[in-house]
Amino acid sequence: MSDHAADKALEDRLLDFLQRSPSPWHATANLVAMLEAAGYRPLKETDSWKLSPGEKYYVTRNDSALIAFQLPASSFETLRMVGAHTDSPALRLKPQPAIVNKGWLQLGVQVYGGALLAPWFDRDLGLAGRVHVRRADGRLQAVLLNVKEPVAIIPSLAIHMDREANNGRPLNPQTQMAPLLMQGGDAPDLDRLLKQWIEREHGLEVADIVDFELGFYDVQPPSRVGVGGEMIASARLDNLLSCFIGIEALLACDGRQGALFVANDHEEVGSASACGAQGPFLADVLRRLNAALGEAGDEGFVRLIQRSLMISCDNAHAVHPNFADKHDANHGPMLNAGPVIKVNASQRYATNSTTAALFHDLCREADVPVQQFVTRADMGCGSTIGPITATELGVPTIDVGVPQFGMHSIRETAGSRDPAYLIRALTAFFDRPSLAID
Repeated sequence: MSDHAADKALEDRLLDFLQRSPSPWHATANLVAMLEAAGYRPLKETDSWKLSPGEKYYVTRNDSALIAFQLPASSFETLRMVGAHTDSPALRLKPQPAIVNKGWLQLGVQVYGGALLAPWFDRDLGLAGRVHVRRADGRLQAVLLNVKEPVAIIPSLAIHMDREANNGRPLNPQTQMAPLLMQGGDAPDLDRLLKQWIEREHGLEVADIVDFELGFYDVQPPSRVGVGGEMIASARLDNLLSCFIGIEALLACDGRQGALFVANDHEEVGSASACGAQGPFLADVLRRLNAALGEAGDEGFVRLIQRSLMISCDNAHAVHPNFADKHDANHGPMLNAGPVIKVNASQRYATNSTTAALFHDLCREADVPVQQFVTRADMGCGSTIGPITATELGVPTIDVGVPQFGMHSIRETAGSRDPAYLIRALTAFFDRPSLAID
């Protein structure tokens, strides 16, 4: 396959993954499918694990977070780890969302994460997530739901009724952002529709909707944009792009050194959950790996962690041509110019000079261009799972990511060549014989 054909095939896989992953639960299910197709075997946290050197495994938690690992065939002395997160800012349904107002059935929403709200207006919205149902035989079951057709919209208020709209105004998600679902509808219609959609998607006769975690999403498909296809535009690039990149690198590596990929949930709301980076998921798995194959005891576990490295992958802010003054003049990452090392003196990113030097060296070996990002000194800085994972485990960590525009918008933009660059760098990381610096 030519380089051009390989690049296009990679982009096609990425666009398909993004299209089929409208929620963290769908993203995790799609990552699982990729792993199983490559021979990874499932583990359950409630079972006793019997692990074999050289084998490949994965485990999920809450159906929205995942850890996959390739064990070395020989000694288990170190792990090369890559981390990302499955969640993205969104509008999630309230538990009792039905609102009947002026002849319309609307649905009340909660804002999940630091969403950029204005782009949600006038979008064709589908509905997706996880639903717990009581089947006709009385048993409880969790199912994924993806209503792909545009079933809702949040119409803008006409400029004639708000002459100051273009001058900027706050948006109230409680009173101004309830999507319109159905004209002439009433509260019971939502329950009826959910049962109808579940039966259509799963062929499942539902007696009761017991509970759900559902959110709206833009049904416009991902696309290549630009005269030369230089950009990819899609919802949820932050951070499904890193999930895809991490799994692609894991599947491409030789696995001889010990490789692990973790995709946490709830990063956008602080990571404080059982399946978030601040929770015990990764530590639980690492302790079980070490107990099965590594040095015994707490000291052996600490030695394993300190010989390992975590690369936290989360997208970086590319310099926007229309807002270039929002960047430090010396630290404005460009689309299609390679992965970005993210640095913050206040530890909003976990990068230090040692981990950055290692990543620079990896990119040099893989012939991958590399950039750096630091926020302006007079602006705040976001964060990632990197500092949280480093704090929880004590593992040396670096924060990197591909550059993008419009972070936390309903539709974001990244460079079409950058995913391949970062996959090459992460594959080199997984395959590197030594992580030591003299």
